[in-house]
Amino acid sequence: MTRAGGTPDVAIPPEILEAVRRIEIRARRLVEETFSGEYHSVFRGRGMQFREVREYVPGDDVRTIDWNVTARAGAPFVKVFDEERELTLVLVADVSRSGLFGSGPRDKAEVVAELCAVLALAAVANRDKVGLVLFSDRIELFVPPRRGRGHVLRLIRELLAARAAGRGTDLNAPLQLLASVLKRRATVFLVSDFWVPDFSASLRVASRRHDCVAVRVRDPREADLPAAGLVKWVDAESGRTLLVDSGSERTRRELAARVARRDEELGRLLRRQRVDLVEVTTDRSYVEPLQAFFARRERRRGRP
Repeated sequence: MTRAGGTPDVAIPPEILEAVRRIEIRARRLVEETFSGEYHSVFRGRGMQFREVREYVPGDDVRTIDWNVTARAGAPFVKVFDEERELTLVLVADVSRSGLFGSGPRDKAEVVAELCAVLALAAVANRDKVGLVLFSDRIELFVPPRRGRGHVLRLIRELLAARAAGRGTDLNAPLQLLASVLKRRATVFLVSDFWVPDFSASLRVASRRHDCVAVRVRDPREADLPAAGLVKWVDAESGRTLLVDSGSERTRRELAARVARRDEELGRLLRRQRVDLVEVTTDRSYVEPLQAFFARRERRRGRP
């Protein structure tokens, strides 16, 4: 495992360990009841591996007939293949300070951690490797892909204990890291609020080599201010303070329009690079958006 700047591991506080236990219980239940089968059906591996030949029986696909063996044996034989199940899943999780915002009982960072836990446990249940990249405006932590429950619990601990050294958010660094360390095609989930500077060039390179999925985690108040009069607004990343008149309908409209423009720009970028987008908010369950994503992927796989 590699930490930015070579920072050594520290003892995990008891409250973090307790939070890991709670998240694992919730996430494992979701995986067992909902996501394990959907994950398996959508992410099926890199291809098929030849296992053996056997005699043809009615109903076999004629395209699998091994004509060389058939000619030698004087009877039809077919090739039998096994699916190559070995996959690598990499979770690229935003741990910047904007994740500490939450207008309800949960902030964005909590949702990111639990959602990543579900995906990691689904991967391990299917015997896949899982890796983790934590980022702010730099790489905060990189954990190389491995298998096993103990490994996944370590990833969840890292997500919950993350305290970013960087103040801002930048997706270029993690995407460039993946280009250098992943030698084989992987499935990459980019989990962030996507309040980031331009990362189109890095995404273009990453999406050509890997199957990238963007999961945008937002709080509804980021686009819809309550009419609460004059409000002091502090940017968690820059430290900049603004006095905002949230009682002004014009101010609220301008904020909503600005967020909509940013979202439209992100949508265009992802569509150009053929990257799926999953929308998650802190005030609602992430289960339905993930299920909808898996359903879209399954329908796409079924197209001729």
